[in-house]
Amino acid sequence: MRQLAPCPSSPNCVSTQAHDQDHAIKPLRYQKSKAEAKQVVKDSILSLPRTKLVEEDETYLHYEFTSLLLRFVDDVEFLFADETKTIHFRSASRTGHSDFGVNRRRMEEIRKLVEGKL
Repeated sequence: MRQLAPCPSSPNCVSTQAHDQDHAIKPLRYQKSKAEAKQVVKDSILSLPRTKLVEEDETYLHYEFTSLLLRFVDDVEFLFADETKTIHFRSASRTGHSDFGVNRRRMEEIRKLVEGKL
């Protein structure tokens, strides 16, 4: 099964597969089929500005989020584990050191968008 890359030591990344407090974030859970859950995530991300789907397969989504002012690109990945009905994700800045909490806030915003729909 595919794995998400670990977060670097810098504080500009969150991941459901991280084990340290600075980077760890709770995964999403779904009850629908994997295909339906994936569509909910995709539809929710469509409502967010400056996003681009760059890779998709049966269990994986990879998006690029571009910041408005300085055009920084963040990578957001989702991994659907059907055996546990879990969506693991990772959101990380490509450059810089601190993101001032942007990646964590983004993933909590996506959590709110998909809540009750999975």
